[in-house]
Amino acid sequence: MNKNETQIRVRYGETDQMGVVYHANYASYFEVGRTEWLRQYGITYKSMEENGIMLPVISLNIKYKNSARYDDLLTLKTSLKKMPMASIEFDYELLNDKSELLATGHTVLVFIDMEKNRPTRCPKYLLDKIEG
Repeated sequence: MNKNETQIRVRYGETDQMGVVYHANYASYFEVGRTEWLRQYGITYKSMEENGIMLPVISLNIKYKNSARYDDLLTLKTSLKKMPMASIEFDYELLNDKSELLATGHTVLVFIDMEKNRPTRCPKYLLDKIEG
């Protein structure tokens, strides 16, 4: 269960004049993937923040293969790269409705103790859910 698939419909405002998705929007799509990956474990960014943990992105890598276009129905595959410690890493594959690979990506996020404003270890409740 360390993988998640989410569908995203490309909105008009995410495209340029040619109807092609603007490159920076892929980072937002990956955020949707992470959010839904966490949600499948019953965890949200909001609940983590309420428990004193922030999860900022410290590294983002995107490789573009093909263009996503207005009104395409995309499938985003999000997978956990390895068990989290003080950071958590995700890999992504973005495909169109013809199963053509549009982009791949990788992010690293760090767990931050909001009170101390310092990195901290992955919360036990998240580890328990991942391992469970």
